[in-house]
Amino acid sequence: MATLNDIISEKVREGDLYEKLDRNRVRCYACGHCCPIPDGHAGVCKVRYNQGGTLYVPWEYVGAIQCDPIEKKPFFHAYPGALAYSFGMLGCDLHCAYCQNWVTSQALRDPDAVAPPMRATPEGLVRDALSQGAKVIVSTYNEPLITSEWAVAVFKEARAAGLLTGFVSNGNGTPQVLEYLRPWVDLYKVDLKSFDDRHYRQLGGRLQPILETIRRLHQMGFWLEIVTLLVPGFNESEEELKQLTAFLASVSPEIPWHVTAFHKDYKMTDPENTSAEKLLTAAKIGREAGLVYVYAGNLPGTVGDLENTRCPDCRTLLIERYGYFIQEYNLTSSGCCPSCARKIPGRWASGFEGQITAFPFHPRRRRSSKPFNILSSA
Repeated sequence: MATLNDIISEKVREGDLYEKLDRNRVRCYACGHCCPIPDGHAGVCKVRYNQGGTLYVPWEYVGAIQCDPIEKKPFFHAYPGALAYSFGMLGCDLHCAYCQNWVTSQALRDPDAVAPPMRATPEGLVRDALSQGAKVIVSTYNEPLITSEWAVAVFKEARAAGLLTGFVSNGNGTPQVLEYLRPWVDLYKVDLKSFDDRHYRQLGGRLQPILETIRRLHQMGFWLEIVTLLVPGFNESEEELKQLTAFLASVSPEIPWHVTAFHKDYKMTDPENTSAEKLLTAAKIGREAGLVYVYAGNLPGTVGDLENTRCPDCRTLLIERYGYFIQEYNLTSSGCCPSCARKIPGRWASGFEGQITAFPFHPRRRRSSKPFNILSSA
């Protein structure tokens, strides 16, 4: 079976998001690091590398595939109940100690993080997504910005087949990559992990590129939702949460903000798991900052009304949830409150289209005598 190094060196093509520099160096624009990469070296992400003055990027494989309720991504204002066919590659431009997808995201840094890659084609992935009943296909599990060329190839096929598309990202973008993605990405979720640059540097990044990306995403018309994983002792202070939510409200008070619960994972096992009380406190800060749609996640049934969507004007219950399960749906066909006709921002179908599952599952795959699971047209 091919190794990870085999995949990185063989399953590649020339990238689109770079410029050539002197002495066979290149500068990559897939993420906010904007790495200047010498010949024979890789960028911070470890999957985009320079060979002979050409930037090569990952191609024709996936590290993970799963069918998720769209609420797991989480998108709460985009086609509630829809099935999101989710795929990822390998690698990340950050190295968060609490990463919940570390098996794929840290596969090139951590010898314990080994995700067997699977050969794939855009046509095969889209065909599989359709066979599962998906409405949306999402690039996730590793950082999708660093594999943007592959995501766009998949999304072109997906759009042609009538599917919607999405990114689940850390938001460490550049103007170049957002322009590249704009024609092909419908939904974009950003993890805003902190509002302290010192914290971001601990994770391997900087705060400013994430803030600039959030502003640009909103200005460019992506459907945008923001998530903050509340980590005790890291980003839970009242002052930091006030600054974070004030920033989001300054971009738009109608951006949905999800504050979610940390649980011990990967290399971060010291802090206690986040309590429902801490989520409620953070949500209160977000509402006081002016955010209209604030949600608390990961602890279903313990956060009161914060799993649900209500009309900001008349408080009519519009969407009732328990975890990822849609219990009630009351929006009009035009995405308005049925009581007062307020337009609710989001991407809505003309009505609730049912829910295939309220739990993640792995898609069924046909048997193959070849060394990988093949998702191709061959």
